[in-house]
Amino acid sequence: MRLNRTENGEEQEEQPAKQDVKDNLVNKIQQLGETTLPQMGQDSNIHCLTIIGQIEGHIQLPPQNKTTKYEHVIPQIVAIEQNPKIEGLLIILNTVGGDVEAGLAIAEMLASLSKPTVSIVLGGGHSIGVPIAVSCNYSYIAETATMTIHPVRLTGLVIGVPQTFEYLDKMQDRVINFVMNHSNISEDKFKELMFSKGNLTRDIGTNVVGKDAVKYGLIDETGGVGQAIKKLNELIEETRSSDERMVQ
Repeated sequence: MRLNRTENGEEQEEQPAKQDVKDNLVNKIQQLGETTLPQMGQDSNIHCLTIIGQIEGHIQLPPQNKTTKYEHVIPQIVAIEQNPKIEGLLIILNTVGGDVEAGLAIAEMLASLSKPTVSIVLGGGHSIGVPIAVSCNYSYIAETATMTIHPVRLTGLVIGVPQTFEYLDKMQDRVINFVMNHSNISEDKFKELMFSKGNLTRDIGTNVVGKDAVKYGLIDETGGVGQAIKKLNELIEETRSSDERMVQ
């Protein structure tokens, strides 16, 4: 804000030009479709983290791709763990998957948080998005959302030696073991879905829709944002009660 000197020698703040205000409103409408945005209260004890588009790992994706960069997400998770004002974390997923190691790194960090976490799959939580979805204390999926379960694949140069396939197999085992340890689905059922033929036109695997994901034990419950926030508040209250008992 600039200062203007009046005839009496006093300084007054110069009001922003009407054109600047108009341009700002137009910019908000063009980018966001509205003039004002709902703000989370400063006293909110819940943080929302979104995993959208393609999970970007060690290789930078083209600029036209909608991505979630793991080097941006990991510091956020560390900050959430350290911030005493944040008592719970809500994860919203709408991802096609992406880099396996980056996705597993995010999933492992979420699983190791000391604070209550709830995930919700909206639209899709495909491929490496599956371990992220199940890494939280409780998971939801919208009835119309889907999760694609398929084997691990490599893109780019592949050396045709037995060691390459052994490496792929071990990486796949890491994904399977993580999902087994953080959901109620059996290993046999998960592998059956992963290696199913005929479900996907140009691939092997299975596209699991909302209620089926719950039926198989992959996700805890079908629901939306309201149910997820309600559950997270319940988990926060349980954590508070547990901490109070420990102090006494």
